[in-house]
Amino acid sequence: MAGLVIKPRSRILHGHDWVYSSEVLKVFGNPENGDVISLKDGKDRLLGSAIYNANSQIVARRFSRHRQELDADFFKRRIRQAAEYRQRRGVRPDLGRVVWSESDGLPGVIVDRYSDHVVLQTLTLAMDRRKDLIVEALIETLSPKGILERNESASRKAEGMELQSGLLWGVAPGVLTLDIDGVAFGIDLDVGHKTGFYLDQLANYSLVAKRAAGLRVLDCFSNQGGFALTCAKAGAAEVTAVEIGGALVDRIESNARANHLAVRAVEANVFDFLNSQGRAGATYDLIVLDPPSFAKSKGKLDDAARGYKEIHLRALQLLAPGGFLATFCCSHHVTREILRNILVEASTDAKRFVRLIEEYGQGLDHPILPHIPETEYLHGMLVELMPGR
Repeated sequence: MAGLVIKPRSRILHGHDWVYSSEVLKVFGNPENGDVISLKDGKDRLLGSAIYNANSQIVARRFSRHRQELDADFFKRRIRQAAEYRQRRGVRPDLGRVVWSESDGLPGVIVDRYSDHVVLQTLTLAMDRRKDLIVEALIETLSPKGILERNESASRKAEGMELQSGLLWGVAPGVLTLDIDGVAFGIDLDVGHKTGFYLDQLANYSLVAKRAAGLRVLDCFSNQGGFALTCAKAGAAEVTAVEIGGALVDRIESNARANHLAVRAVEANVFDFLNSQGRAGATYDLIVLDPPSFAKSKGKLDDAARGYKEIHLRALQLLAPGGFLATFCCSHHVTREILRNILVEASTDAKRFVRLIEEYGQGLDHPILPHIPETEYLHGMLVELMPGR
C-alpha cells in the first residue's frame, strides 16, 4: 500500500486524524488522489489507514488505526455502529444525524435521516468515489424509502469535486411533515440549507422558546422557521422571521399556516433588515441570530469576525430593556471564546452590556471528539441586556 511518512511533532502523533501537506516527510508508492494509503512515522511504524488527496490542504484523513480497505463490509459496519451509538444515547430515531464524518470514522461522509428518507453528503474525494458502496450500506442498515444527495458544500471544491444534488436511490421525499416541539414542520429537503434543516439545532429550539412567552421575537437567518415557529408555539406576542431565500420564506409561511401560528416572514438580507429596523426605531424582546458559517476557512476568520460583530452590534441596538439575544455560530474556526469576544466588542461599541444566561451546543447526534476539535463547531449563548449601563 502506498503512503506517507509523517514528520515528528505532527498533530496526528498527538491524537488528531488529519495530516496537512506541511506535515509530510516523504511520499512512497505513488498514491493517486482518492486512494487509501498507509501512514507511518519516521521509524516505519504504522499509524493507520487514511484517504489521500494531494489537491487538498489536508492531504490525508485517517479512518482507522489499522490496515483497512474501504470495502462494502467496512461501510456497513461503521454506519451500523454510528446508528447504534445514537440509539444508546436516546437520540430521536426518525430525525437527526446518523453519520457525522470523522466523529463516526467516515471522514467526509454525512448522513441525515428525515423519517423514512436519508440525505447523503460525500465531501471528500475518496468517499465520493465510493458513493455506490455507501448507498448500498445505507439501504441495508437503515432501510430508507429514498436516498437524496445534497452535495452542494463549498468544501467539495477544495477536494477537486463539482457540486451536485439529486435522488440517488428509491423515491423522492417531496415535502415531509415532522413534529418538532409540538410544531408540525413541513420540510423540503430540496431547498433547505445544509441537508434540508438545521438538525444540529433541534435541542436548542425549545431551550430558546421557553423564554418567548409574551415577547416580541425576531428570528434572523430563519431557514425554515425553527426558532420562529417554536417561539410562536410557546406564546410569543409576535414573531418576525427573516430569511433571504424566497422558497424558504414560502416554507415558513406554509408551516405557520399549518400550525395556526402567527409568524411574519420577511424575505430580506439580514444585515439590511437590521439596519432598516434600527433607523425605524424598532425594538424586540428576544432576537435570535443563527447565521450560516461566515468562516469557511481559517484565512477568512478576520472577515468573518467583522461580519459577526456587525450583526451583533445591530441586534443589540434593537433589544428592548431586559431583552434577550440568542446567538449562534456554526464555524469550527470561530471558537466559543472568539464568539464571546466578538459579543463583548459589539456590546462595547453599542454601549449596551449583557449578562450570560445560558450556553448551547450541538446535539448528541453530532458527537464531539476531544482529539479532533473541528468536530465541535456549533457554539451558542443566550444573553440578557443589562439595565442602566
